[in-house]
Amino acid sequence: MELDMESMAVSIGVSVPVLRFLLCFAATIPVSSVWRLVPGRLAKNLYAAASGALLSYLSFGFSSNLHFLVPMLLGYASMVLFRRRCGVITFFLGFGYLIGCHVYYMSGDAWKEGGIDATGALMVLTLKVISCAINYNDGLKKEEELTEAQKKNRLIKLPSLIEYFGYCLCCGSHFAGPVFEMKDYLDWTERKGIWSQSEKGLPSPYGATLRAVLQAAFCMALYLYLVPHFPLSRFTDPVFQEWGFWKRLGYQYMCGFTARWKYYFIWSISEASIIISGLGFSGWTESSPPKPQWDRAKNVDILGVELAKSSVQLPLVWNIQVSTWLRHYVYERLVQKGKKPGFFQLLATQTVSAVWHGLYPGYIIFFVQSALMIAGSRVIYRWQQAVPSKMALVKNILVLFNFAYTLLVLNYSCVGFMEPDICQLAADFFSCQSWHEHVPTNIC
Repeated sequence: MELDMESMAVSIGVSVPVLRFLLCFAATIPVSSVWRLVPGRLAKNLYAAASGALLSYLSFGFSSNLHFLVPMLLGYASMVLFRRRCGVITFFLGFGYLIGCHVYYMSGDAWKEGGIDATGALMVLTLKVISCAINYNDGLKKEEELTEAQKKNRLIKLPSLIEYFGYCLCCGSHFAGPVFEMKDYLDWTERKGIWSQSEKGLPSPYGATLRAVLQAAFCMALYLYLVPHFPLSRFTDPVFQEWGFWKRLGYQYMCGFTARWKYYFIWSISEASIIISGLGFSGWTESSPPKPQWDRAKNVDILGVELAKSSVQLPLVWNIQVSTWLRHYVYERLVQKGKKPGFFQLLATQTVSAVWHGLYPGYIIFFVQSALMIAGSRVIYRWQQAVPSKMALVKNILVLFNFAYTLLVLNYSCVGFMEPDICQLAADFFSCQSWHEHVPTNIC
């Protein structure tokens, strides 16, 4: 079996650990489909927890489940013992343990050497544990103190331990997301809310699942085609230094464009697994006849990313569920009552996102710079709004300028995300542009 795995890994150009992860990741689709056949609420929760733990064991080894238990048990204990402060306690304990794992494993280095560990899955699990604790904390507050999202997601009653474990590990969603709410998980397993029996019934997930699988296949095929043509290693190639500015800028854009298809593939697979389980269902459209929506599983809008007219739109179309989590559990909760959010809330949110991804300098630089990028787009948008309606041409020029600005800064900044190591990052950045070419991008 090991020889077969080795030959398969060599044939697609990955290591055996990465191949094992990809096979387990793809297996989340059939595993999730079986959930629909499991009878009874208790059995569904047991299946969700056991199947998630088994996939983790096969993918990362036994130690992965021990790592997962730490934030899960810390979060549950804080809800049992310190309900009035359980959200804050779980936030700092969860992130503290995740940061410790980031430092110990330095997963970016492991990936470069063909290895893989459970830190990526722990990242998703940490968000789920924190949101559950905060929502249980919100259950003590008066409705007038809460936003609409907080009212919808708050938990009045403590979930049972098996419900909690099922929520954390179900459908292999801890591998790469999407992040979803405990309230939705409970409604799904108990057939309540939009999952309750009604005149419309529950829609078939198979058409939407097939679409997600085909999208994943296309994304991986395009990534495998592009990646040999646009390697990051060329940034430090002497030939690269001889290219003109526009050719180097174009190459940098294509490197970012190529890398994104890997993430599109991963999120398409995770979307398919959540859809086929039924959890991805998010309601019916208002059209006639009504059509089912599967937005709960959606983690990326590919065209929305590639054709974003403003940097402000990017968090709404890229890693959608994590962006939603950051908005609900960081950004909105830093805003004082009666005041509007400002740059501090934006910067703090992006900093939390950077720390969540890992402590590499490239991540910190990318996410802090993304706060500046979004703030710059907002300035351009205000310019657009200030232009009188009769000056349509000027307005359209500013729209085009905002689109170009977003395209430029996104693909300029993403080098930090693709190459988080500071030494290699510095080499890549300063081989792409001279010092005077960095300044305008950051000033905007």
